[in-house]
Amino acid sequence: MKHALITGITGQDGSYLAELLLEKGYEVYGIWRRKSTVDYGNIAHLKDKIHLIYADMTDIVSLISAMRISQADEVYNLAAQSFVATSWEQPIATAEIDALGVTNLLEAIRTVKPEARFYQASTSEMFGKVQAIPQCETTPFYPRSPYGVAKLYGHWITKNYRESFGLFTCSGILFNHESERRGKEFVTRKITDAAARISLGLQEYVELGNLDAKRDWGHSKDYVRAMWLMLQQDEPDDYVVATGETRSVREFAECAFRAVGIEIEWQGEGVDTLGINKANGKTVVRINPKFYRPAEVELLLGDPTKAETKLGWKRDISFDELVTRMAKNDLELVKNECGL
Repeated sequence: MKHALITGITGQDGSYLAELLLEKGYEVYGIWRRKSTVDYGNIAHLKDKIHLIYADMTDIVSLISAMRISQADEVYNLAAQSFVATSWEQPIATAEIDALGVTNLLEAIRTVKPEARFYQASTSEMFGKVQAIPQCETTPFYPRSPYGVAKLYGHWITKNYRESFGLFTCSGILFNHESERRGKEFVTRKITDAAARISLGLQEYVELGNLDAKRDWGHSKDYVRAMWLMLQQDEPDDYVVATGETRSVREFAECAFRAVGIEIEWQGEGVDTLGINKANGKTVVRINPKFYRPAEVELLLGDPTKAETKLGWKRDISFDELVTRMAKNDLELVKNECGL
């Protein structure tokens, strides 16, 4: 039986990965931080099937202890301060977790079990101000936020430990991936939750930023499969994981509202843009400049050719299905919350 250690196990990706590894017969260990109240996040349904270890990415001693306890054959680093907006408010904390934290974990592996295989969650935000379209493994990086910069350090330190110490380390450059378990601070879940509440008459409208920002969106459940596949290869390498399609925030909103029975008609331009419910003429989307990024990332579009050919990976869940699943799930959550 293989042992796996997952950092960030209570998050979106961590919970889906834990489910996948349990299905494959792994003994699953997860790192979580001690809080004043117990918060299982997305793994409440798994808590009796996995082993949880208190540790922190900024505390190498705790990470060494986690490696000794778990004796992990595979380590998946999904822990991060992963919200771009917060990285501008807390740039130092973001760097300590997303950059130096990776080094701490690599050192823990090198100290306790250097034969363990390591996965680093890199991100399409490292491409930032894109230098080529689409973006692949050889596209130059140009991060546009403290989050992107910190993740780029994590990406390169992972590569350096592979080349310098011979560790089996891989980075997955994952483009935007969402799910029903996405946090509500992210624009995708903000939209689907608002669409559900507006359709039930519990909210008037939602405020958004740049409607024309384009992203390559997939489902987290598909993407954690790629993580696992990377660590099953004969040789370690880095891979872009994406859909090869790009959609705007505007399109995401249209699809989410359509899933709950609302067709949007757009009026105005820029900050004066309004999304109007065609059925009753009410405004359901407003633009608020405070949600614009200090340095905008306008377009992200990944080329997953390498992952598809070398890993045999492909996504199963389409964009429309992704958004519809999120919107309908939020509709049920809100109904249960309000006793409807």
